[in-house]
Amino acid sequence: MLSRLTLSAALLLLTIAVIVSEGCELDQMRYGCRIYNAQCSCGYGCKSEYRYDNNDDCKLALKGRRSDICYRSKPCLNEGSCSQISSEPGFKCRCEGTGFYGTYCETPCPRPDVTLLRGQYPYECVVI
Repeated sequence: MLSRLTLSAALLLLTIAVIVSEGCELDQMRYGCRIYNAQCSCGYGCKSEYRYDNNDDCKLALKGRRSDICYRSKPCLNEGSCSQISSEPGFKCRCEGTGFYGTYCETPCPRPDVTLLRGQYPYECVVI
């Protein structure tokens, strides 16, 4: 019974890690920390998003805010939250729940009944 529960918990954590990391390759996943909304946040995800090896490294980087692009330039619009990442452009805006999507949370979400949208409906715009 316990092993079945442990296996279920491990599967759930792996599923969450894949969803949070937006499907990066398994060899690109790692445990690490990142600066998120001016705080250190640690967990599993893509190497490019979790750039610090541990919480102490992240806190040291947070003290030197001049190198934190989120703190310095505040690139995310419309109340999007910013995460500092190691891949270009050095940040990622999280737009979920803002009513906007795009690199900077700059594009208003389309109405669900609009059929003129080309491609996939932006996941940031899905309201559950």
